[in-house]
Formats: sequence, C-alpha cells, structure tokens
Amino acid sequence: MSQPPSQQPPQGGFGAPQEPPNGAPQPPQDQPDLTKPPQTPPGQPPQGPPPAQPPAPPAGPPQTPPPGNPSYGYPQQPPAQPGYGYPQQPGQAPGPYGQQAPGQQPGQAPGPYGQQPGPYGQQAPGPYGQQAPGPYGQQPQPGYGYPQQQYPGTPAPGGPGSGGGGFLKNKTGIIVAAALAVVLVAGTGTWFLVSDSDDEKKKAPVAGASNDPKAPSESPTVDEGDGNGDGREADDDLNAGRKEGEAKVAWLQKNDVDLPRNGSAVHGPWFAGDLVAKAMYRGVSGYSVADGKQKWTLSLPADVCAAPNAPTADGKIVIGVKDSTTDKANCSVLQMIDLNTGKAGWKKTVKKNGTWDFLSDISLAISGDTVTVGRTSNSNAYRVSDGKELFGNPEGNCKPFAFAGGPKLIAAASCRTDDVKNPQHQIQELNPTTGKPKWTYQPPRGWEVSKVYSVVPLVVRLEHDEKKQYAMAALTDNGKLRSQLSPAKGDTLTTDCGNSFSVFGQKLEGCSGVAADANTFYIATKDDGSGTARTNKVIAFDLNTGKPKWEAPAPAERVLKPLGMEGGDLVLYMRPKYDAAGAVVTLPPTGGTPKTLLQHPESTGRIENGFFSAKVAYEGGRSFIFSERVSASNDKEELEQSTLLVFEK
Repeated sequence: MSQPPSQQPPQGGFGAPQEPPNGAPQPPQDQPDLTKPPQTPPGQPPQGPPPAQPPAPPAGPPQTPPPGNPSYGYPQQPPAQPGYGYPQQPGQAPGPYGQQAPGQQPGQAPGPYGQQPGPYGQQAPGPYGQQAPGPYGQQPQPGYGYPQQQYPGTPAPGGPGSGGGGFLKNKTGIIVAAALAVVLVAGTGTWFLVSDSDDEKKKAPVAGASNDPKAPSESPTVDEGDGNGDGREADDDLNAGRKEGEAKVAWLQKNDVDLPRNGSAVHGPWFAGDLVAKAMYRGVSGYSVADGKQKWTLSLPADVCAAPNAPTADGKIVIGVKDSTTDKANCSVLQMIDLNTGKAGWKKTVKKNGTWDFLSDISLAISGDTVTVGRTSNSNAYRVSDGKELFGNPEGNCKPFAFAGGPKLIAAASCRTDDVKNPQHQIQELNPTTGKPKWTYQPPRGWEVSKVYSVVPLVVRLEHDEKKQYAMAALTDNGKLRSQLSPAKGDTLTTDCGNSFSVFGQKLEGCSGVAADANTFYIATKDDGSGTARTNKVIAFDLNTGKPKWEAPAPAERVLKPLGMEGGDLVLYMRPKYDAAGAVVTLPPTGGTPKTLLQHPESTGRIENGFFSAKVAYEGGRSFIFSERVSASNDKEELEQSTLLVFEK
C-alpha cells in the first residue's frame, strides 16, 4: 500500500489548513465583524519544520462483506460508544460565534455574536447518514439495511484516511453537521458550524508491475467509436419482473478489470454526446449511454490519481496519472483525452516549483478551455486544447491552492501569516486565461475555504480548524458576502463530497447532495432513524437572506438527496431501502410533495441497493447508479461487482 510522503510543508506557509490538535472546541477570543471590508493579512514568512513521519496504517485487516446482505432500510442496532468528534455532554465549552456548536447543550454560554444558545445533541452522521467513526478505527453504525462489514481495500474509519482537509488532510466527506441547533438572528455575522471527515487511503499497484510507464495505448480489441466494440451484452432477465409504470433497465455493467489487492477508486462519470466515460486504475473507457456497449478504452502506464468534476463543453478532459508504479510515485503527469473518440492528446509533466511543492497529490478543475492544477503552496493552469501553460503561481503574499470549475473559475488562496493556528484564506474569481483575479473575498482570520457547493450562484463552505466549526456562505457575482445560510433549530445538514484521501491536494468541487438556482440553495438533512426506518427532508434556503424558505419531508420511511435542477424544478434521488427500489423525483421551486419522474423497478432493487458508495446522476432522461469504488475479497467477486446501472423510461 502506498503511504503518504513523510515531508510536511513549512509552518505558516501557503495551502490548505493544517490538522488541528485533539481536544474540545474552545470559546473564541475575538469577535470578527464579517460586514467589515477584508484586511490585508500579515506577511510573516513560514518556518520550515523537519520532515515528519508518515501517518500510521489503519489497524486490522479489511473485512469481507457478508454475502447477500440487503442494504438500506433495515432496522439498525444501537450505535457504538461515540469517539472524538461526537456531541459533548452538558458542561463542556460553548461553541463560538454565537450559535450552538455541535454537541452544545442547553444553558451553555453563547458566543461573541450575542446569539442565544439553543439545545441539540444529535450525533454526527457518516456517509449516507451513518454515524461518524470513533477513535482508533472504531466501526460506525451501519447505514440503510442489514449491518455491513467493510469492503476489502476501503478506508478504515479512524485511520490515516479519516482526517479532514488541510495540509495533512482533505475534508472530503459528508458535512457531518453535528446538530446545527441555532436561533436565527437578524443581520449578518454568524457562521453555522460543525466538523467532518471521510477520506480514502492510497491504493497499492499490482505486485510485479513495471515501474517504467510507457505511453498510453488504445485497446486493439475495441472499436474506436462506431458502437461495435466488445462491450457487455444486455441482460434481458433484469427486466423480466418489471411492473407497469416502472422504468426499465437500460443496461448493467460489471467490473471487467483485474485490480490490485486493495481495489481502486472510480473517477467520473463524465458525459460527452451519446457517451458516458469513467476512469479506474490504469485505464479510461467510454460507453454508449443507450446500451452500455464499450465504444473505446484507453490504457494508461500508471494509476489515475486525479480528475476534474466535468470535461470541457466539447468533451475533452485532462486527468492526472502517476509518474511511475512505485509507492513513491507523484501525481505529476497530465494526460488530455478526447472523450468522444477515446484518443489520447497531449501529455505533460507538472514541474516541481521548489522544495515545498508536493506533487504526491493534486486537484484538477476545468473552466472553459482551462484546466487548473492545485496543491499545497502552488498552482498551474494549462490550455485543455493544446497543453500550453497559461499561468502559474502569482506574485504576492497569497497563493491559490485549489480550484472549482464550470461556468466560472473559483480559487481558494492561502496567505502567509505569522500564526499557523490562525490562517488567512481568500476566495477569488479568476480570469481562466490569465489567472488574474476579478475580485477577492477575504473571510475573517481562522476561517479556511473547504468546499465550493455551487459556482453559479456561488455558495462555499468554510471551516475553522481550531474551533472545529464550519459555515456556509453565499457570495454575490462581484465577491461580496450575500448571506450566511442559517438552518433552523435542530436541523442537521448533510452532503456527500466523496471519499478521496489526499495529503497535499485539496479538492474544492465535486460535492453531491446539493443544488442551486439563482436565488435558492437546496440541501437535505441528516437521516432521522428514530422511527421504523430512516427518513429526512429537503430544505430550500433563500440566498438573499440565508434563511430557510421552505422544507419538504421525504415520503414515509424514505430518504431524499438533491441531484440538480432541470426545467426550473429540483431533481432528487429517492434512495432505495431493503424492501423498495429507488426513484428519481422532482420538487417545484416552491416546495410541496415530491413527484415521481423515474421509478426504478422493484425487480432490480437488490442490485441497486448493493452498490458500494454509489454516485447518482440524472442525464438525458436516464438515471445512472455509479460505484465510486471497486473492491472485493477475491478475483471472482471482484469481476462480479456491479459498477454502473442505468434506468430509462
């Protein structure tokens, strides 16, 4: 298994936030006014520490999943003893910034903004509503369905892969909102807060493989785009039990790649014309969205290690590939691919910019014809069409370290300070051709940019590592604070930001479970498991005020997850449970009762339920259930694992 590099960046340097020390949140010592204009950060140079030891590997071997387990919806067992990060007991330190910090109890002292304390005490969820792991690798309570053991090669909770996103962590998990119990107060100045973690460890390459990568090679057995490739034939039995009104199974894909012992993460899906593409291990493949036949496959000399959220408008993408197959390989090779044809385009190695330029982890984002490469202390941008470098690190005290792409290019920058525990971050919109900022928003000291939930309109998540808190803020088109989202008392919000473990490359984009239109932001609450089965609700926030506009409960014993907007309506995935299939539903922008758009067939409910760490997309009238990781205890099970299930009317 590959281990993260032993080097650490200099104290107080640029980049993502550093790992906070263990301990309970402490009351704030200052009261920043978010309505004041940004202040220029101090310009103290960092001090370089000696190299630190790499994180310890997770304890214990991976577990084999029990055969035939149904997943979601089965009654759950009582949770294990909570560990670090769970809600605290009465009498502990109050949360800062005036609202209730996760775990704060009634009667505790309010923070500096004068908000009144509110009761709460919900436990923090893990992925898909599961509880967060305790310390030392404790297993979380199972999610929907029968209790499940961990898949081989997947991240072990509490180990090196479970830290949040900073110099030595990447907060890519769900918003584990440990009970946002707050009292809404008129005006601005309150950040609504919580902590999270859900990361994935590095994968080991196949034993005995060559350490000298060669050029990418297209498969000689697959047609390059006329639909006559050697893809899997349709399985008619999947539609045998389909009932009236149910969607049909368009196709089901199973894994056909021999993977390393620890399995592999899957990047994508990416859509280009009538194709859907994905990358896994040492290859990228494109499939017909209509029947799943493989149109092309591109073999790579080493592991895929980074990928953007989406390709360019004309179907081109740039992915990161490791520079060798050794455990010490860097994620420093960029490979452009035309997803329409599967042809490899330009290839370039990112040059190291000084001692503290760590290329073991990078993050990629595409905006227009620009692809950005972010990592701690450094960044570069290249033209997707021809690979020309467009810009690198800017001059000055503040350096971009991560990006979000799409209609606009949004950067998170870190400024050099005299106190590593009190960092200064910035949010910028950049010109994608020159890298020049169009505007800069500077949050108060201590608040670090963690995720971009939406680029247009711009909604970001910020975190305070020392206080173990988070906030959600909306910004205007010219970079002014528009509002701070203020959940109602007792509402605990959740998203899914993936599970990719990264040491030095923080990824801003790619969170699912959220959606936005011009004036509204949509997000779901944590699953409520107090009844016979889990359920939740969807909340719509007014981006001009930050307050909830409406909330829509999921149908009884069901869980909803926002997917995006279509035709002005909110599109959501209604997750399956042990005795019911999933569905794609819609809500009007005014709220109300969900309306079924695509009811998945009951006959394939068990297959749908069995996807491990599933990502869901709705594109062109089809729903795609996509496995984010492939791993099994043996080769036979590995090659039987379902990786992509597609439904259509």
